[in-house]
Amino acid sequence: MTDECTLCGLPTPTPAVTTTDVRGSFCCRGCLEVARAVDEIEDVDTTAVREYSRTVADDDAAVTAADELEEVFLEIGGMHCTTCEAFLSLRGESRDGIDSVEASYATDTARIRYDPERIDVADIPAVLSGYGYTAKRRDRTDDDRPNRDEETLQRLLVGGFLAMLVMPWYVFFLYPSYVGIETGILTADRTSVFGLYFPMAVIGTLSSIVVFYTGWPILRGAYVSVRARQPNMDLLLSVAILSAFTYSTVALITGSIHLYYDVSIAIVIIVTAGSYYEGKRKRRATGLLSDLITTRVTEATRRDEDGVTETVHVDDLEPEDEVVVRPGERVPIDGTVVEGVAAVDEAVLTGESLPSTKRPGDAVIGGSVVTDDALVFAVDEDAESTLDRITSLLWTVQSNRPGVQRFADRLATVFVPLVLLLGTGVTGWRLAVGEPIAGALLAGLTVLVAACPCAMGLATPLAVAGGLRDALGRGVVVTNGSLFEDAPTVDTVVFDKTGTLTTGEMTVRKVIGDADALVAAAAVERRSSHPIGSAIVDHAQAVTDGGTGRDGEDDDGDRGFADVETGTVTDFERHPGEGVSGDVAGEEVVVGTDELVERRCGPLPDRLRAAVENAREDGDVPAVVGRGSRPAAVAVVGDRERGDWRRTLDAFDDRGVIVLTGDDETAAARFRDHPAVDRVFAGVPPDGKAATIRRVGATGSTAMVGDGTNDAPALAAADVGIAIAGTARAADAADVVLVDGALDDVPAVFELASATRRRIRENVGWALCYNAIAIPLAVAGVLNPLFAAVAMATSSVLVVTNSRRELL
Repeated sequence: MTDECTLCGLPTPTPAVTTTDVRGSFCCRGCLEVARAVDEIEDVDTTAVREYSRTVADDDAAVTAADELEEVFLEIGGMHCTTCEAFLSLRGESRDGIDSVEASYATDTARIRYDPERIDVADIPAVLSGYGYTAKRRDRTDDDRPNRDEETLQRLLVGGFLAMLVMPWYVFFLYPSYVGIETGILTADRTSVFGLYFPMAVIGTLSSIVVFYTGWPILRGAYVSVRARQPNMDLLLSVAILSAFTYSTVALITGSIHLYYDVSIAIVIIVTAGSYYEGKRKRRATGLLSDLITTRVTEATRRDEDGVTETVHVDDLEPEDEVVVRPGERVPIDGTVVEGVAAVDEAVLTGESLPSTKRPGDAVIGGSVVTDDALVFAVDEDAESTLDRITSLLWTVQSNRPGVQRFADRLATVFVPLVLLLGTGVTGWRLAVGEPIAGALLAGLTVLVAACPCAMGLATPLAVAGGLRDALGRGVVVTNGSLFEDAPTVDTVVFDKTGTLTTGEMTVRKVIGDADALVAAAAVERRSSHPIGSAIVDHAQAVTDGGTGRDGEDDDGDRGFADVETGTVTDFERHPGEGVSGDVAGEEVVVGTDELVERRCGPLPDRLRAAVENAREDGDVPAVVGRGSRPAAVAVVGDRERGDWRRTLDAFDDRGVIVLTGDDETAAARFRDHPAVDRVFAGVPPDGKAATIRRVGATGSTAMVGDGTNDAPALAAADVGIAIAGTARAADAADVVLVDGALDDVPAVFELASATRRRIRENVGWALCYNAIAIPLAVAGVLNPLFAAVAMATSSVLVVTNSRRELL
């Protein structure tokens, strides 16, 4: 039975990677080095750290223990707060055949575990739809998903237009009449009761539309909180809105002109405007998992014993089934190669910059792409797609991340019942001392209005808006508002290597030997799809266009690239795992490993042999070129570093700095010598990256900087994830995206975060100060509902004004 890696939980090879000074067995050298680093950290209970790092894997194993259960992701429309998560779970799990429903307000996504024998997957969306929620398959490719931002905007525009019709009546007629100034509002038609109160009826009708149309999401949120038995801010808001509306309606019917429809309207419009902003800020997060899920392979080409192929669903594959994957296709599930030799691009999963050559007996990873030739592999026992595993890990880490909104909702479970109890108590006390019913109800309503958390609700979003505004001016897109709270406290910054500290693009660093040979090699490589071949072609083109070589040691020829175009190459041949060859202008040209060139063209001269060895020691790839009957040149190909990587690392000399990569030790060696770098972990697989972040995070908060899909779980696992203009999956998993791809913008993220956190605390401090003053005044009877609403609006205006100031 295959053992699991002590760090990341992946299967270990036979024999496993072990060492005498580190407990456990590991799948690769990178995981072993991470475990050693944790053991070396002083004052840490390593046993507790190990248990913590395996928590996610253990939880996932428990969920998937029942083989008969399957999993589906649904996009949920209409989620209003974290209370919706509990409500949807209660609804879904009450249906026979559904084992569990995990809803995430942060991503507008639900993960459902179900028994396909008891319920059809097509019926599951209908189970969770209703009560204002709409459930859709996340792997849909059509465009009929409702745009919730547009719906909220529509409600806001309707409510705002009607509010503009209602409020002039208050400003020019009702407010003056409240303080004894005759406005003539009731003298329009005294011939009938209808005519006498017609203007008031218009106000009541328009206010009803605002409350029950524009404010419907708030009222629904309150209903859901009651059903889920988790009081939230929507409940308090709804009580205040409906109390003011009901009181005003009763007053209108009984002939009073003291109406507080304006209070209901003000609360609805302010909260809806805040919700619209919050929805736009969340738009990127709502598509968090869609790219990963649509990338998952659902069909495979299975070959039977007679060599006949058929297209089947991936779920129908059995262990030992043979699957054919053609060039350009994605491997549907983990397996072992049984036929063929081809380069397989695993960068999306492992982060390695070079394709890996796969031969019979080698393992292939589900989600990787075959690039240059067909492969046939056998499905492994208990196999799954590594891409699916990354998707599941990404869901587990990101959906469970607490944020500011979650804290506010937890606070609401105490604050809301307390305010409701206080308002009821004030009303009861006023009645007990003999005050009229109308006065007692007004006193209780005043407490509810004064306690409405509009300023508190706007404090964080508007401060975040200021941070977003300044960040966008620098080409920084923030996708998670919790960044501004988390970034300033980061203790360790972890940098991915490929695509982050380097460009992720192969380039020819230098050429040793005959420059003419490299131009001829480029003609052959133009027929290849290998990244090293592309680098040679680009270099040769640059040489002939500019007349100079890039970092070329002996590259001094101004050669005409057109003289050796693709059309002049004959007898082209691929040598899987070694290189390519072909005749150029009647002369054989071989490009590839030193073994291939020596076999075809003779032994390498000492100078070229030394160049090959030096390139490998530096973590680069030597591409040897043979021309005719002699080895002619060595092109040193490597992943080019970003020019600003040293300056960026220097900016974090007051924090811990770790370089993390899926490449081998030699490719990462150049970063070990930088004085700001504390550790370099090489050869770490995607699951190991996330586990590494969790282990480092056990001793302090962490930030992860990366660019690839393989980095997505680590970006999500870190307290702060920063994506360097990489894949959409990495960007969706991150808290901030540097759209310009400038590495030196990373320090600016931390500067903006610190300034924004100060602004958040200022706003929250003012909101709490307002409640601390307004609620006692309302209880004491100093305020009436109108002045309480004005005070509430004033506090919101102050929060808005403070948030609009420049941060830096």
